[in-house]
Amino acid sequence: MKIFFYKISSFLMALLVLFSTVSFTVESHYCGNVLVDYSLFNEAESCDMDMDQSMHVHQMKASKDTFTEKKCCHDQIIIKTGQDNLNISIDNLSIDQQIFVVSYVYTYLNQFEGLKYKVPSFSGYPPPFIVKNIYKLDETYLI
Repeated sequence: MKIFFYKISSFLMALLVLFSTVSFTVESHYCGNVLVDYSLFNEAESCDMDMDQSMHVHQMKASKDTFTEKKCCHDQIIIKTGQDNLNISIDNLSIDQQIFVVSYVYTYLNQFEGLKYKVPSFSGYPPPFIVKNIYKLDETYLI
């Protein structure tokens, strides 16, 4: 039970660090008071009302009329910035700490070096001859 609690708490703390450092933008397009489109990663698509109004205003300007209509569509952008102060610099470490970090990384990377060729440990000892199939005699089968 105690191990399960530690796993859950460490997972929640990792999610907390992740969500506190991630930044994202939410764009939404409203036509009047109605939500037409929203987007998390790219721009929200606008409706056809924007194009109709811009053409109408352009035609009015061509006729030298100073009357312009108010647009009914608008975009709303919500920006959530993450933390940027989690930078770790090695300049603040003392000489002893730097030596420890270098030696730890060196031993960790060299831990996974393999041998150039595989040498079986049983090459000098041949396997025994099978006289009878013991699993058949005892009727024990691995499934």
